[in-house]
Amino acid sequence: MQRLFRLGVAAIFAATALPSFAQAPDASSAWPLKPVRLVIGIGPAAGSDLLARAMAQRLTAQWGQAVVVENRVGANGIIATEAVARAAPDGHTLLFSTDSAFTITPHLISKLPYDALKDFAPVTQITEFGTVLVANAALPVASAGELIALAKKDPGRITYSSIGAGSQMHLISEMLNNKAGITLSHIPYKGIPQMVSAVLTGEVNLTWVGVFSARPQIKSGKLKALAYSIGRRTSFMPEVPTFAELGYPDVDKGVWYGVLAPARTPRPQVERIHADIRRLLDEPEFREKELMSKGYEPTGLGPDEFAALIRRQFAAGANLVKVSGAQVE
Repeated sequence: MQRLFRLGVAAIFAATALPSFAQAPDASSAWPLKPVRLVIGIGPAAGSDLLARAMAQRLTAQWGQAVVVENRVGANGIIATEAVARAAPDGHTLLFSTDSAFTITPHLISKLPYDALKDFAPVTQITEFGTVLVANAALPVASAGELIALAKKDPGRITYSSIGAGSQMHLISEMLNNKAGITLSHIPYKGIPQMVSAVLTGEVNLTWVGVFSARPQIKSGKLKALAYSIGRRTSFMPEVPTFAELGYPDVDKGVWYGVLAPARTPRPQVERIHADIRRLLDEPEFREKELMSKGYEPTGLGPDEFAALIRRQFAAGANLVKVSGAQVE
């Protein structure tokens, strides 16, 4: 009887001890449990939409669940951004966004339906690229230094085009005005094609254009590249200096595409999504076909690095908007 008692007690202890030896399940291992929505605030066929769809196709195969690109167009991306902020934080709804939704829009619009810093869990920055300040071929300058010297001689005569108050072209041009002590006159247009066409025809003198799309006009001599908009030279046009090199480090405004999840999304899922996207960015075929061939320089920043970048650029965006005087109600 004593022996049986001892065996029974041992069995009870063994049964109760088993859970302590079992390894805690990985929260990311069972994910995704259903299709993943990749929400974007741009319409179909735009550059960022095409990149999002190329990623979605590869991730669908990788995750074993459909990754569906959902275009929620309107209000300068606010509709799409709010949709993700309000979604369940379970990793099944993600935002494919540009930088402006988190670094510029919060300073242009006083009452947003979300908090850009508190309502999201940054997952990864996919790519970053800048724009190049280009001049009409007839403008008698060959460099940004000559442009600034000419603008100081005749304030207000030199004009630049943008797609409206608060746009990247407007903000960075006004920062250049502020830091260089010049006056470039702003002429807004309804869209990028009209904005660029105005410079090509000589209707205005300057604008900012994506490096990759500007290269043909620069090579043909229709436009002149004066300076690059972020603090390091681009591999697509390494001969073009940055404004930081020219002594104007505050004239710095790039564009990035990134993926964010709703706040409180479990960290293991955030890290899993980042790792899988980073693996995709490192694939030579995807990297060349979907990124480098279209002028996108891949980055693949992790969650913590990406969050720190957003915080820095959020503060810099406040200064850009303040200097420009832009405001959207």
